[in-house]
Amino acid sequence: MNALLSNSFKEGLLRGEVQVGLWLSSTTSYMAEIAATSGYDWLLIDGEHAPNTVQDLYHQLQAIAPYSSQPVVRPVEGSKALIKQVLDIGAQTLLIPMVDSAEQARQVVSATRYPPLGERGVGASVARAARWGRIDKYMERANESLCLLVQVESKAALDNLDAILDVEGIDGVFIGPADLSASLGYPDNAGHPEVQRIIEQCIRRIRAAGKAAGFLAVDPAMAQKCLHWGANFVAVGVDTMLYTEALDRRLAIFKPEKTAQTLKSSY
Repeated sequence: MNALLSNSFKEGLLRGEVQVGLWLSSTTSYMAEIAATSGYDWLLIDGEHAPNTVQDLYHQLQAIAPYSSQPVVRPVEGSKALIKQVLDIGAQTLLIPMVDSAEQARQVVSATRYPPLGERGVGASVARAARWGRIDKYMERANESLCLLVQVESKAALDNLDAILDVEGIDGVFIGPADLSASLGYPDNAGHPEVQRIIEQCIRRIRAAGKAAGFLAVDPAMAQKCLHWGANFVAVGVDTMLYTEALDRRLAIFKPEKTAQTLKSSY
């Protein structure tokens, strides 16, 4: 395989290796490159809840490219037009939010495939993904390195999970704990025992279906729990949260009362 068409994240999952990741919400290529030097298996560039434009995503893909970490792009939603743009700028692994049905999953798969297999717009000759036409037979071979992940994060999605898992072209399913807990009637309480039971059940069902199972856990204990349940791509932190925590810890050494006041005034 052409080195530019390789996907270490997908290859690691196929080998049965756990992929440990980090969420990037800072929207800057500078922070993305710093994270890429740390050695995480994958770095999620968040376009759903972070204010990233397509150009921002592009610059972060460029920043990560020289390093071993594999970028995963989460667009704000899974429309055909946006998926086309994100793939053309060079994303090989996508995480599509809010997929509630098998029909939605099939539409997403179709948006990532060139005709006649799907509906991806043809523009490889002017796209970074094909290195502006320099990758030989890019359109024919693009699916080799494509890894498509979808988020299950609602009661409707839970009800349709088995059907979603049956969709050909879906490589993995990510459980969105915040939205899922809210949908189940436990807002801001993903740690509720019933939510935890459902998360465990979902992870086990996903793996039993032969798909990769993913999760974001900013609490290391929760991350370990998900790994024990069988999740094989887990993000263990968010860059902005780690940054604020580090700032507060450093300030607390010199001005403990200032840190406490800052925290109180922010709510």
